[in-house]
Amino acid sequence: MFAAATLAVIVTVVLALARGALGPTVFDRLQAANSIGTCAVLLLALLGFLNGRPDFLDLALVYGLLNVIGVIAVLKFLRQGDLGAAGVTDAAQEPRQ
Repeated sequence: MFAAATLAVIVTVVLALARGALGPTVFDRLQAANSIGTCAVLLLALLGFLNGRPDFLDLALVYGLLNVIGVIAVLKFLRQGDLGAAGVTDAAQEPRQ
């Protein structure tokens, strides 16, 4: 059963790699990277369970959080062009008449 789950996750990684390579937009590539990160979390959890090492689950959780934070940072950079911006929208910066 675990071999089938591992095989399914590996097939998902291959499909995500294809989406990343063939994706016409940067958002397709970002989604593929996020999917690969999620599959890595699943593989770490499966590997930890199979080897009887529960500390792998802690590593998987930390990697999942880093994956989410990385995707949010890339999306903010793509939207605003700067990671240090305060998050003010363009409408708030326009002077009122």
